[in-house]
This record gives sequence, C-alpha cells and structure tokens, in this order.
Amino acid sequence: MSHLAPEPEFEQALHEVAATLEPFLAKNPEYRKALTVVQIPERIIQFRVTWEDDQGQLQVNRGYRVQYNSALGPYKGGLRLHPSVNLSILKFLGFEQIFKNALTGLNMGGGKGGCDFDPKGKSDNEIKKFCYAFMLELSRHIGADTDVPAGDIGTGGREIGYMFGAYKKYRNEFAGILTGKGLTWGGSYIRPEATGYGCVYFLESMLRDMDHTDFKGKRVLISGSGNVAQYAAYKVIELGGKVLSLSDSTGSLISTNDTGFTVKDVAEIANLKLERKALTAFSNTGKFEWHEDKRPWTLVNRADVAIPSATQNEVSKEEAQALVKAGVRYIAEGSNMGCTQEAIEVFEATRNSAKSLGDQICWYAPGKAANAGGVAVSGLEMAQNSGRQQWTTEVLDQKLKEIMANCYKSCYEVGKEYSENGQTLPSLQAGANIAGFLKVANAMRDQGDWW
Repeated sequence: MSHLAPEPEFEQALHEVAATLEPFLAKNPEYRKALTVVQIPERIIQFRVTWEDDQGQLQVNRGYRVQYNSALGPYKGGLRLHPSVNLSILKFLGFEQIFKNALTGLNMGGGKGGCDFDPKGKSDNEIKKFCYAFMLELSRHIGADTDVPAGDIGTGGREIGYMFGAYKKYRNEFAGILTGKGLTWGGSYIRPEATGYGCVYFLESMLRDMDHTDFKGKRVLISGSGNVAQYAAYKVIELGGKVLSLSDSTGSLISTNDTGFTVKDVAEIANLKLERKALTAFSNTGKFEWHEDKRPWTLVNRADVAIPSATQNEVSKEEAQALVKAGVRYIAEGSNMGCTQEAIEVFEATRNSAKSLGDQICWYAPGKAANAGGVAVSGLEMAQNSGRQQWTTEVLDQKLKEIMANCYKSCYEVGKEYSENGQTLPSLQAGANIAGFLKVANAMRDQGDWW
C-alpha cells in the first residue's frame, strides 16, 4: 500500500497523458522509461509563509514551487494563490505545463507554484505583506535562467508587482524573474490578452479544417469571467461570433437574444472583476438570464463552440452530453484540464464513430495546446527582457498567431500519424500529448536523464 497521500488531480492528468501516449509507446517501447522519469518532478520546494494582518495578528500559510522539468529551458509556470492550493493540484498543473511549454516551440521547461493564501477580502497592505513574505523564501530558488514564475489564479498585476519589488530588494538585482510585469518595468504587450486570444486563434484552425468556415455567426459558450474568458469573448466578437454565456463561481449569465454579449457588456464585467465583485452585480438589462450555482453547458439548446475558461474539471460527462446534443462541434479548453476524463471520452466518442465530417462531431482540443498562448507570450516577455527590448502589440500578436498555428499543426499532424485507420479527424488530444512528450523526452535523453 502506498505511503503517499492521494493526489487525485495529478493522477487524473498522468492517466490522461499515459492513455493517449499508448499508441506511440506500443510502437516505441523504449520511451516507456522516459514516461516513468518525466512524471517525477526534478524538485519540490515547500515552505512556511508568515505575515502580519492589519490587526497585528500573525498569519501562516503553506508555500510551494514544483520545479518539474528543465530539459527545454528554465522552469516556467504560474503562481496560484487560492485556499485550494495543494501539491496534487500544483503537480497536475506543473506536469501539464511541461508539454504545453514544449508545444509553443520556445525554450521553456515546466513548473508551477503557489500558496493556500486567499487574496479575497484582504486589504492592499495585507497582500503586500504576504507577497514580500512569500518571495523571501521563493527568491532563493528562482532566477532568469533558472525558474521564471508568472501569474495564475489569485496572482494578477498587483501581486506580480509586489513580488518583483520584494525580489529586487532581497537580491539587489533587476532581472526578468517573473512574467506578467508592468509595461514600464519589463512587461510585454498583449500578455493579459494572450491566453484568450490564443485559444480563439487555435479554434480558427479547427474551424477551417473541419468545416472550411470561421467564427462569423457562430454561437459560442464561454465559462468564467476572468482574463481568459474576457479576452476570448472580445476576440470571438471581433471575428463575428456571438458569445452566449459568461460565468463565475456564483452562477452563469446566459444571453436571451441572438446578439449575445457586446464589447460593452464584457468591459462592464471586466470592471466588476477588477473590483472583486460577483457577476450578480452586473446591470442586467433584460438581455440575459441569471442561473444561480449553474455552469453554462446545459443552459442553451443550440451552440457551435464551447470554451471552458474557469477552472479544472468544469465540464462533466453529463454536461458534455448536453453540449453534443446542443450541436456543439468544437470545444477548446481555455482552462487547464477543464474537462473531466469522462467528458473527454464523450467528445472523443463522437469523433471516433463519425463516418464523415457531416456527422455530429464534437472535436476536442486540450488545454495544454489550446491555452498555450499565455505562456507563449510569457516566453516572448522573457526574450524581450534578455534583449532589454519591448516589442509592439502588432509584432507580438503576429508572433502569437504563428505560435498557435504551429501548435495546432503539430497536434494535427502527430495526431493523424497515430490515428486509427478510417478516422475522419485526428485526435488533437493524442497529438498534443505525443508531440509535447516526444520533444521533452528526446531532450532528456540527449542530456542523460534516461537511456
């Protein structure tokens, strides 16, 4: 019997990767050793964070950094601040990050970190004190050529600013040791937009290859209302699509007309989120219905595209079945591991059973590919920092489009290579996992990590 604590999120991520790698491993059994090695982090750092609240009381939290794999470059991955943070969640996110970063084509390893600190309800002074205390220990383990963390849930521009300031004081150096920085002190244009935009760019390739179409007139379901959901919504609207839903932890807003959310609606919701308010504060003008404690996936009768953009495991088997019934033909994860394994099996079953592209198919793209735009622009921020440069929005947007197009092409071609005969479309899930794994495994072998 194992002495290790259960790690359900990590075990789910590992099972998902291992299962889709099987056709590749059956033909290349020597790589089974690489899978055994790569699933174990190179290093896990766990530490105590003590800070003082506004009442002068000592508070204590658990801080973590999982430095998972450095075969392709410095460890790269976000810092999550949320009460749910534990090693299972961080190992799942770090493991996914290895392959996601590999798919961008940039020189980045995989890592993840964070703390069980809850920024909600804390004053600005308390958040500053926490960030300085957190970075006091983390600063010993990161560096521009070692480990470059970024933001994540609970870690926005304010928190990145405080952490960067703390690192600069502790180490007496101005270095690109975090991404998501302010534009005047080493940050990059379109970093906030990158994950949402990149997911939509990835979907553009899917729409083109399955139906020879684009977003014009497409009915799109989006969950979440943070950065990823907001910018995915903006880009869908810009490309002529109709955004039918946004949500948060309290419930979902569903459009009651065929127009969907406007740019103005999304901007108002973005302002609410900056003020840390729930969607219930949105000034509903009768164009939307509020569904308390519900996710969007079962709340519409007809849709074309679904973009889960809130958190992990936010689409269940039953919700996946509802999306298929509603006619959804494309699903791309803006969130990490947004679909349960049972939901993925529902989507993949439609692809496997299809005799032609005209059949009801719900083509699934995993987060490690579809939401790689965020870390891609983080990598481009690292490149700008190295050259003491700042590229324009236009240059970065073009680079992001190229990275997402190449990421899709890699997933499509590798997925096609390992598809069963007669399948109308390749598995983008298998393609993403095999392509990312192969790149990392070959680098590890070259460096002597397995043989």
